[in-house]
Amino acid sequence: MSTPTRKHTALPKAQTLVEALPWLTRHHGRTVVIKFGGNAMVDESLKAAFAQDVVFLRHAGLRPVVVHGGGPQISAALDRHGIVSEFKAGLRVTTEDAMDVVRMVLAGQVQRELVGLLNQHGPLAVGLTGEDAHTITATRHRPRIDGELIDIGRVGEITEIDTGAIQALLADGRIPVVSSIARSEDDGHVYNVNADTAAAALAAALGAETLMVLTDVEGLYEDWPHSDEVISRLTATELEKLLPDLSSGMVPKMEGCLHAVRNGVRTARVIDGRVQHSILLEIFTDEGIGTMVVPDEPDTPGES
Repeated sequence: MSTPTRKHTALPKAQTLVEALPWLTRHHGRTVVIKFGGNAMVDESLKAAFAQDVVFLRHAGLRPVVVHGGGPQISAALDRHGIVSEFKAGLRVTTEDAMDVVRMVLAGQVQRELVGLLNQHGPLAVGLTGEDAHTITATRHRPRIDGELIDIGRVGEITEIDTGAIQALLADGRIPVVSSIARSEDDGHVYNVNADTAAAALAAALGAETLMVLTDVEGLYEDWPHSDEVISRLTATELEKLLPDLSSGMVPKMEGCLHAVRNGVRTARVIDGRVQHSILLEIFTDEGIGTMVVPDEPDTPGES
C-alpha cells in the first residue's frame, strides 16, 4: 500500500496546538486574574478578541477572573451629567454625585457589556462588584501631596478582600467579572477603587498563578522616552527601584504587579492590550509580548 503524499494543509494548526501543550499542562486548574482596560475596552474587534481569549482560557482548564475599571466611559458619562472631572495626584476626585455616575457606568454599562460578550460563547460570565458578598472592602484614601493629606472624595483604599463569592463561581465553572467598586468599612456608602489595585489585591487573595494587566503600551520601557526597548522580565526588587521614575499612569499598574508577586502570585505581567489575542500569546507561547514581574529569588544559604 503506497504512502499518502497528499499534503495536509491543516498540519500547521496541529503543530501550533502541540506547542501549547507544556503551557496547558503548567496552567491547568490555576487561577488567572486579568485586569481589562485601555484601548481594548473601546475597540470593538479588541473587545471581541478579549472575550474569545478569556473563554479559551476557561475551556483550556484555567480559572480566569476579570477585573475592570472604565476611565473613558466614566469621563464621558460625567460630561453628559455636567459633572466636571478633576484629578489630584493622578486620582479622580469623586464627589457623592460623581460616585453615583461611576457606579452606574461600571456596574450598569461596562460590566454588562463585558458579561454579554463572554456569554455569547455560553452561560459562563457572572458580573459582580466589590460590594457583593463583601468581596472588596475599603476605607477613604487620602493621598499626600506636597506633604499634605488631600481629600479626594469617595476614592477608596482597599483594606480587606473576601474571595468567597468568587471562589464559589469558579468552582461552578463560571467566569467572575468584577467591577472596581468597594463597600465602605466606615459608613454605609461605596468607594471607587483603582482597578489595577483591585486586580492585584484579588490575585493575591485568590492565590492566583498569574496577574495580567492590559495596557496601551508594549510593556515597561527600559529608558523611556530615550528608548522603546521593553524590559521583558524583572524581579520585584528591580521593579521597586524603578517605581519613582515611572509615568503616573504606569505607577498603579506596576505597584499592583509588585504587590501581587510579594503576596504569593507566581508572575505578574503587563501586556499590550492593543494586540489582538495578546492574552493567549502571553500565556501559551515563548514569545511573551509584555513585561513579566517575578518574585525575588530566595536567599541562598550563607547569604545575608
